[in-house]
Amino acid sequence: MSWAYRILFPLLLIPALPYYAWRMLRRGGYGSGFTQRLGFFQKLGPKSHGKRRFWIQAVSVGEIEAIGPLLRQLKSEGAAEIILTTTTSTGYRLAQERYADVAHHIGIFPADLWPCSALAWRRIRPDVVILVEGELWPEHLAQARARGVPAYLINGRISDRSFARHLRFRKLSAHVLAHFQRIAASSEEDVRRFRELGFEATLTGNIKFDVASDAPMSAAERTQLRAELGFGADPRTVVLLGSSTWKGEETVLLRCVRELRAAGHDVRLLLVPRHSERRAEVAAEASASGLSWHQRSTGGAVAPADTVVHLADTTGELRRLTRAADLAFCGKSLAPHEGGQTPVECAAAGVAIIYGPRMSNFRDICRGLESAQAALKTADARELTVLLARLVQDGAGRAEMGRRGASWHQGNRGATERTLMLLRDVQSSR
Repeated sequence: MSWAYRILFPLLLIPALPYYAWRMLRRGGYGSGFTQRLGFFQKLGPKSHGKRRFWIQAVSVGEIEAIGPLLRQLKSEGAAEIILTTTTSTGYRLAQERYADVAHHIGIFPADLWPCSALAWRRIRPDVVILVEGELWPEHLAQARARGVPAYLINGRISDRSFARHLRFRKLSAHVLAHFQRIAASSEEDVRRFRELGFEATLTGNIKFDVASDAPMSAAERTQLRAELGFGADPRTVVLLGSSTWKGEETVLLRCVRELRAAGHDVRLLLVPRHSERRAEVAAEASASGLSWHQRSTGGAVAPADTVVHLADTTGELRRLTRAADLAFCGKSLAPHEGGQTPVECAAAGVAIIYGPRMSNFRDICRGLESAQAALKTADARELTVLLARLVQDGAGRAEMGRRGASWHQGNRGATERTLMLLRDVQSSR
């Protein structure tokens, strides 16, 4: 099966190369560390005495954020030498900013082609490999098996779309999943799906609950942040966050804010698009809205006092900026998009949440939020406008939703420690 993949994958990849080249050029930043994608990872010296070398792969910004508490705990225990890799240029920059003091080395994950992967493996020589969430790289896992290196999947999840593919290609799926010594699943639904595919998984919970662990922002700090964003210090001002929005969703939010302001409500919009390379497109929409707006990447972090729309087209700031909001819409949840973006950070910050009907990647999380009365699900863009208008006018209701969300978040923390316990148990049994 591994040899079939080694032959077929390059043949399937060739027709897609122009698309990936276009994406890389559009997003930018891929020149940094590009040779590592070919396997030319920096040659690492001898392993530290008494430590095991952990190669941890987290594909992008969300996963890089999520593994922070786990990386720091591994580091503090003193038995792990951490090699952290990521796939995207934004993830790479964030990893360097956040974990330079934690990881022994931070690099780019090699292309999952036999020569590239084998070369990277010869240079890294890990004792343990860990993949995060949906990371299933057949060649990478085959290299681990060939060398007798245990592989683990943590915060494991299978989206609706991925599950359909697993069921369609059961033999390939079974071959890949069989490489993992242990699977730590993020939800009961994921455990069920792994078991339906024939593999045991342990429910450890979602490590993203443990990320937003900073001390609560004081009222003074929050007021200062809102002022820096250009939203002033008036407590009657309602700040709406567009959290990780996708194409078309900014249009809906801008229209809603314009209508609410015309009706006499002081509503401000903090827009954080999921992909910062869309900044020109979103900036054009903000400009066309007729509302006063500020672009963070070009105008700086401090905006003019009369700003109505603050376009935060930067990377790695969403968690902090979320604390300025009173109300949040989670992106990628309205048609034609599918899957959703995480509402966990909004809940942790005590912000009332609204999202569309297409949150399939966070089904269990949304079910918990709705059960706790901390979030509302809207059927479409039309109903979203109605619900936003209702909550803008209901300060007490917004605050109560935020309190319920924060309480729900606190009750779901601890996945990082459960994941670490799982890794310790397996390692001690070897």
